[in-house]
Amino acid sequence: MAIPAEAAGHPAPTAPASTASKKKEIEGGLAFWGGRIVPLAEANVNIATHALNYGTGCFEGIRAYWVEEKEQLYLLKLPEHYRRFLKSCALLRIECPYTVEELCAWTVRLLREGRVRHDAYVRPLGFKASRVIGVGLSGLRDEFGIFYAPLGNYVAMDGLRVCVSPWQRISDNAVPSRSKTTGSYVNISLAVDQAQRDGYDEAILLNAQGHVSEASGANIFLVRNGRLITPPVTEDILEGITRDAVIELAQALGIPVEERPVDRTELYVADEIFLTGTAAQVAPVTSVDGRPVGDGRIGPISRRLQEVYLDAVRGRNPAYASWLTPVYEE
Repeated sequence: MAIPAEAAGHPAPTAPASTASKKKEIEGGLAFWGGRIVPLAEANVNIATHALNYGTGCFEGIRAYWVEEKEQLYLLKLPEHYRRFLKSCALLRIECPYTVEELCAWTVRLLREGRVRHDAYVRPLGFKASRVIGVGLSGLRDEFGIFYAPLGNYVAMDGLRVCVSPWQRISDNAVPSRSKTTGSYVNISLAVDQAQRDGYDEAILLNAQGHVSEASGANIFLVRNGRLITPPVTEDILEGITRDAVIELAQALGIPVEERPVDRTELYVADEIFLTGTAAQVAPVTSVDGRPVGDGRIGPISRRLQEVYLDAVRGRNPAYASWLTPVYEE
């Protein structure tokens, strides 16, 4: 499917959306909706939409980093995110009419036309759009859109206080945990809400086997005796793109990486812990259930991986230039 050239009379780019937060509503900006770029305010759904009533949608979260000295906006791991997105669509029998290459091109054009010159978060969304009453997936109309919002640090980068949640991580046999389905995020919404009401920043969820699965919207890594340890993809985790990037960075730094089941009590005896995700980036944890991690400060491996990751995503390390898709012509 070819992407049409900008047509005369296309809506003028709006001003960048106001700074987004977990509480403040997104305003302004543009969206890709109905096969064209429109003001975000025009990209709406009906109250009877199937996905709104039953959670039958899937999405991605993609970071874009503005680098002032280069006057460039870099999209991070763009093709990887859209490959995962299409796999999520397939799980929900959502037929996306675009290829990975077309989705990438539309995303670049959306940000370019929006004149985005700040760190941003891009949200593609595919969903069952039929206005019907009844559960199921087949024979329903599918729709697709993309929007963006400004986003800085989603969580604190200087030490998170986390707890082990009383809410159990959903099983992949119940709702596919390796895909980003909209309905499944009720699970982690309950967990993080309880954690924050109890005075913590984030929650860590255990799976049905009692093993550590992941945090609320982020993968988890532990450091023990100089080794990086993370739960495998069979522990009901999202197959994280940032998780894979951090493993790549660790291996390049000569840090041993082990993927294996992790017991709850290992959280209490770990030398270091950090979370990874598109929104979370690389976020060190300094306490779990009120117990200090190590000496209660950010550990050297966590700090080093955070530094090299942030350098890579902002184009400061040419070894990882392949991770980045520039929005503006270079």
